[in-house]
Amino acid sequence: MTRRALVVRGGWDGHSPEAATDLFVPFLQAQGFVTEIETDNEVYADADRMAGVDLVVQCVTMSEISGPALAGLRSAVEAGTGLAGWHGGIADSYRASSDYLQLVGGQFATHPGRHPDERPGDASDNYLRHTVNITAEGRQHQITAGLTDFELDTEQYWVLHDDLIDVLATTTHPVRPWHPWHRPIISPAVWTRLWGAGRIFVATPGHSPEVLADPNVRTIVERGLLWASRTESE
Repeated sequence: MTRRALVVRGGWDGHSPEAATDLFVPFLQAQGFVTEIETDNEVYADADRMAGVDLVVQCVTMSEISGPALAGLRSAVEAGTGLAGWHGGIADSYRASSDYLQLVGGQFATHPGRHPDERPGDASDNYLRHTVNITAEGRQHQITAGLTDFELDTEQYWVLHDDLIDVLATTTHPVRPWHPWHRPIISPAVWTRLWGAGRIFVATPGHSPEVLADPNVRTIVERGLLWASRTESE
């Protein structure tokens, strides 16, 4: 049976939405998906079209979403359409919409920066060497099974989240002299969420195509896309 993936991309150009999603379109096609690409999230308001979508891959940082489009996305996921993405393309979308935040279960708050004396004034100001730790649940989950803790030198997302997510990997923000918090903060780095008959997958690494090409990150995203796709089980 043919599966259909809808790639919705746009928003802030700093996350390279076209280049980032282009990394995974061939993978989806090799897995038997017919892929369609849209640059306008109003596609979510088309109920007939969304009913035939097995997986939404969203890469839209910040931006806005209309009421009908958001209602359409929520309805589609509740009915079984999968929703998946990485970094700001899913965890920092539509900041003004509380209903979207509830759907996804986690929201980017910040990415702590380097020491002020070590900031050249570009995107790397917020690149920190950090570890992504696979949780006990993650060691058993098909998305992250067989993976071990790994390090990245990129943005480390601080995420506000709720208890309905299943956390497969975390990252810890340490206490540094130039930051105002007083104890380490653990943030989810990879999570899943069940919503009605639908599945949601989020990975916070993915600031650039180079990060997405990291073997650990790419493996997690590819597995997450497949896991989130509409399924008759569960």
